[in-house]
Amino acid sequence: MDCYYHNAVPSVSLCSDCKEHICATCRGDDGMCPGCRLAQKIDAASRVQRELHGEVPPRPNRQAAPPPPPSYGPPQQRPTASIAVRTETRALIALGYPFWPLALIALLDSKASGFVKKQAWQSLAFNFGMYGFGFVLHAISAIPVLGWSAWPLLPFVVPFAFVANVIYGFKTWQGEDVRIPIITDLVEERLPAA
Repeated sequence: MDCYYHNAVPSVSLCSDCKEHICATCRGDDGMCPGCRLAQKIDAASRVQRELHGEVPPRPNRQAAPPPPPSYGPPQQRPTASIAVRTETRALIALGYPFWPLALIALLDSKASGFVKKQAWQSLAFNFGMYGFGFVLHAISAIPVLGWSAWPLLPFVVPFAFVANVIYGFKTWQGEDVRIPIITDLVEERLPAA
């Protein structure tokens, strides 16, 4: 007998639910055909929807979902440090990345939290570090033969700094504790623990 779902393919068993002839490809681990498995999933989904809307009481002894697999990647940054920071202050330090004078204004607040001070100092350090890097590249490019290696990098300093500042500012606005590779370590060494 041919498979109910595939023409000219011999069947190997009957579906355990609808008793149609099915081939080895169509037969699932539970012995059901694809149509019965799909119907079973649709029924389960509609029952869950009815339970959510209160039409049907929940099933007793429901098994809990298995726990998620362990994550081996870096820990996710959570916006815990900026919860107590006002929205205006967070906007000021976020804009302090692309517009560094605003970071100076944020540092003038004597009651600023450790999060605000850290982000303001990081903003200033990153901006002045990029200015210094651009100055060094410009100085190297003025040297006759050695400067040929610095000239291709010069046009990319300002766009890189601007894009990085916007990204860091956006992350700060979202409340993340921004970590800039070298600068964050330097700032954390010099700032007292707050």
